[in-house]
Amino acid sequence: MRSVVSANITSFIAILALLLHYSTCTFAIPILHPQDFLALQAIRKSLHDLPGSQFFASWDFTSHPCNFPGVICDADRVISLNLGDSTAGSPGLTGQIDPAIGKLSALAEFTVVPGRIIGTLPENLSQLKSLRFLGISRNFLSGRIPAAIGQLKRLQTLDLSFNRFTGSIAWEIGALPALSNVILCNNRLSGSVPPFVSQTLTRLELRHNNLSGSLPLNAFPSSLQYLSLPWNRLAGPVDRILTRLNRLNYLDLSSNQFTGSIPGIIFSFPITNLQLQRNKFSGPILPVRQVTIQTVDLSFNRFSGEISPFFSTVQSLYLNNNRFWGQVPGGLVKRLLSANIQILYLQHNYLTGMEINPTAEIPISSSLCVQYNCMVPPVQTPCPLKAGKQKARPTEQCVEWKGRTGN
Repeated sequence: MRSVVSANITSFIAILALLLHYSTCTFAIPILHPQDFLALQAIRKSLHDLPGSQFFASWDFTSHPCNFPGVICDADRVISLNLGDSTAGSPGLTGQIDPAIGKLSALAEFTVVPGRIIGTLPENLSQLKSLRFLGISRNFLSGRIPAAIGQLKRLQTLDLSFNRFTGSIAWEIGALPALSNVILCNNRLSGSVPPFVSQTLTRLELRHNNLSGSLPLNAFPSSLQYLSLPWNRLAGPVDRILTRLNRLNYLDLSSNQFTGSIPGIIFSFPITNLQLQRNKFSGPILPVRQVTIQTVDLSFNRFSGEISPFFSTVQSLYLNNNRFWGQVPGGLVKRLLSANIQILYLQHNYLTGMEINPTAEIPISSSLCVQYNCMVPPVQTPCPLKAGKQKARPTEQCVEWKGRTGN
């Protein structure tokens, strides 16, 4: 009982000191709302500068808090709180985020620079109904990402990357209607990926987690432009999902367990970098027109059929460790010799021929590897160490494969 009375007296004294201070100041700057004043005090007490940081040095509560570094006010309310020196390489902060953050009810932006913040994310962040930007990356936050964040209907950017969050991504978060950027990569999240319904969502980064299961058919809106899901344990087909995402300019699904085919239409999307390697995709690859994507990596899958000549305009093409057969298209050879292809990796397939002069000189800016196919490499070029030392695939494997495919 005494502690409660003491806390109330402390709060009363703080508010009284604030009112007395501003009674002698100009009225050009409104008095900060007492609730915000006390919240800033609590936040300050729970956080500290790491050695070399001077961010809190000028947080002197005998002066107006709206003049503090990282604090932006509108009238008498705090609308933006950016904690820590944003200069690149600054040491950052340590400590924990005090639940008093939920008292800054007018807050629209809350960020913390990279540092050593520990503990959990306060549940009462859900009280910040005006919050549009929440960014706390590269710290040591742990526990679950509160499902209560799903109450922040105005939230546009959620960046909690490079922390230690565990548990699943709440479906309430996926249901937020105004999201445009979700960056939850490099955590320890598990469970399935919820559907994201926001029709303004353009960027979704979930790489380097422990997510699993199949993606729901309505997983992503057609507004999505950047999708990064590598290094998880996601599985199942994605062809029907990808067909709808015709605004993608970046797609990385690598290092998962996805299966099924890849629709040829995705090679016509405005993608600059396509990463599908190290999955269980299968079937032929049939682009509908000339591919203008700069980097295409389909390696370490189960793709089969002949290599499409439409790939001749790709700058870096990785088709190695699949089940492609037939001749290497002449267009790829021509572009390679003219230094328009930087990387052409075709090793560990069932290719049977490549029309190239054995004396041809591969441009120094280009890399070619065709070893371990159903042919002797027509030119000797250095290959990655992981390609092994065998130049050609054993004859019996080629005969068996020809019998299975009828080619």
